[in-house]
Amino acid sequence: MAKKSPRLTPVPGSARQPIAGAKIEGPVAGNEIIDVTIRLREGQKAKAEGVYREQSRGAAADTPLTREELAQRVGARAEDARLVEAYAHDHGLTVLAVSLPQRTVQLRGPADAMEKAFGVSLERVAAKGHSFRQRSGSVHVPAALGDVVTGVFGLDDRPQAKPHFRLHSSATGARFEAHATTRAFTPLELAKIYEFPAKANGKGQCIALIELGGGYKTSDLNAFAKSLGLPAPDVVAVSVDGAHNHPTGNPNGPDGEVVLDVEVAAGVAPGAKIAVYFAPNTDRGFLDAVSAAVHDTNNRPNVISISWGGPESNWTRQSMDAMTQIFREAASIGVPVFVASGDDGATDGVETGELTVDFPAASPAAIACGGTRLEAANGKRTREVVWNDLATESGATGGGFSKIYQAPAWQKTSLKDFKQHMRGVPDVSANADPETGYRIHVDGKSMIFGGTSAVAPLMAGLVALCAQKGGATPRDFMARVYGGGKSASPARLATTRRAVKLPDFASKVTAAQPLMFDVTEGKIDGFSARSGWDACTGLGVPVGARVLKGVYGK
Repeated sequence: MAKKSPRLTPVPGSARQPIAGAKIEGPVAGNEIIDVTIRLREGQKAKAEGVYREQSRGAAADTPLTREELAQRVGARAEDARLVEAYAHDHGLTVLAVSLPQRTVQLRGPADAMEKAFGVSLERVAAKGHSFRQRSGSVHVPAALGDVVTGVFGLDDRPQAKPHFRLHSSATGARFEAHATTRAFTPLELAKIYEFPAKANGKGQCIALIELGGGYKTSDLNAFAKSLGLPAPDVVAVSVDGAHNHPTGNPNGPDGEVVLDVEVAAGVAPGAKIAVYFAPNTDRGFLDAVSAAVHDTNNRPNVISISWGGPESNWTRQSMDAMTQIFREAASIGVPVFVASGDDGATDGVETGELTVDFPAASPAAIACGGTRLEAANGKRTREVVWNDLATESGATGGGFSKIYQAPAWQKTSLKDFKQHMRGVPDVSANADPETGYRIHVDGKSMIFGGTSAVAPLMAGLVALCAQKGGATPRDFMARVYGGGKSASPARLATTRRAVKLPDFASKVTAAQPLMFDVTEGKIDGFSARSGWDACTGLGVPVGARVLKGVYGK
């Protein structure tokens, strides 16, 4: 470790572990240029607490804040930002940008200056064919900034997350034609089966997609839309931390994730604008991208979809807490955040086989999206079970309980039978099995994708349709979903059940979950599907018309 001045103090939750199995190549060159993001405390703690406190159900939680009101409540103090700027200048670092609403200061400088300023030692390591900067231990700041700085991100640039998609066994265009009878679906077909609101296209709404690599080709998006008889989608790329829309030409890489997200969202809500926030795959890039979407006063997203993540153990506590705060900021302005729960079952792919959940899906402020296997005929569901194809290495829905966060209040009642007090994953689910997956056009090829990656943009599309017809999404969105609607009283539930036409399998749309199709077949390691909430598919699959009625009152 680098020698630290006794005046430096560790930033809580910033400790990192070395990359397991990585080969150490040596110290980072002193003149290597590094960008970091400093996250600051909120300027007025009393006002910010109303944002960061969990949103419970009630009239006060109905009306979202505007982005301008959010900035006034959570923004940093100008004097705090100036203290960080002065410290940066003292160490020869350049201030790239300051955002008081996002509570961030972005700095640039050589590695040796960064090491000295933040009391860290940086080394270069090789893992899985790539070279990364790595730090271990905590980040440090002067005692005078100890209460001002809540996080320092970017010194370590290891990959923070992976995309959660899986390819159908017919992974080429030619084989796709040979498997023309496969039980895969277009997003439009799924929207019909799941009874998404009719006569709505998402007009006036904006769906944000967070992407940590790859890119899309407009020709692919237009070809996809044309094949469904839809207009060309309205898509805009937003650069975060220097990343851009950069297609690689490999559909089995990040291109597959990006295009899957865009085409599912555009297929469900063709009238919505889609803003794609491209950022580097680091903890800094991930956080900055989500914060950029939440505070974007130009595109003003109404809902956010995230299809990337990794085991909780791969994250620092400062990163997890910062992400959860940003998600709460999103909820306060009526912007729900849907996050894929992972495609590696209840172990989330960790080599030890230990049960673990994926983050940021496991954030108590996220809406975790699990996966099912859907079978249908003539536009109607015939069977829907837990997605679990781990035996054939095709993947399985992520699920389980967080080791870090306790269950939010709106979930506690659903977990009582499990004798659990930790955050349960997922919350909702939908079709994710690649063998019954989504027909997508990527890198000039027609392919079939699955994975919980597809579920997050599908749910984002549903919210876009509901918000178009029902108005702004309430701040207590998830409390309403878990409570079965605006009010969970028996009288209200009875009214809701009479007012909305029951879907197929109506017996499974229970009084406890009137908004959901309850998936009760299947299992993943350690957990089985059951009536009510479970750690395989959460509450079940949303019935779109019921969500519109129960949550939006329309």
